[in-house]
Amino acid sequence: MEKHLDFHELMNLPARYRGTLINKIAGYKTANLIGTRSGSGMENLALFNSVVHIGANPPYLGFVLRPTTVERHTYKNLRDTGQFTINQVAASFHREAHQSSGKYPLEVSEFKACGLTPHYVQGFSAPFVAESRIKIGLSFEEEHLVNCNQTRLVVGKVEHLILPEEGVKADGDVDLEALNTVAIGGLDTYYTGKKLGRYGYYRPGDEVREID
Repeated sequence: MEKHLDFHELMNLPARYRGTLINKIAGYKTANLIGTRSGSGMENLALFNSVVHIGANPPYLGFVLRPTTVERHTYKNLRDTGQFTINQVAASFHREAHQSSGKYPLEVSEFKACGLTPHYVQGFSAPFVAESRIKIGLSFEEEHLVNCNQTRLVVGKVEHLILPEEGVKADGDVDLEALNTVAIGGLDTYYTGKKLGRYGYYRPGDEVREID
């Protein structure tokens, strides 16, 4: 039997139930820690499940930020300094990463509170997560306000990419399974990925071609 809820019924659900449900129906999402540093040097780290590919030429990534009706340390820091990092979460430290989703005071570094290690690249002010296998340093490029709910799409230009050589194939493909990258379902459930197949560019009329 299927469960069928229209918009009116969804809006009449208990808020926490609705939030859990709607967050989960989008399926598996990325698990990333965004690192920033304030103008005074305080390090900040926050878990996001909304990082998206914007473009490759030139390379841009984005993420969705919740409404700024309350203070968002990540947003304030990246707007003040113009720099932030995106660090993929691996299975080996996903519990520590989840801790960063808590609401810490401005004067508390999530790196220290969660037992993670800041890593710096010369000439770049935002901290990377040393434990992450894929580290990305970005400069703020632009933002777009989503009027229907006041969230923001924040876009950054990739300035630094750090990842293991053995994790990148000859054609640029990144082996996320080998790097133990995890995904998030909803806000609180973590998964490891298993590759089902990789397929070449498809042209109508051809057979689906599997590649390594």
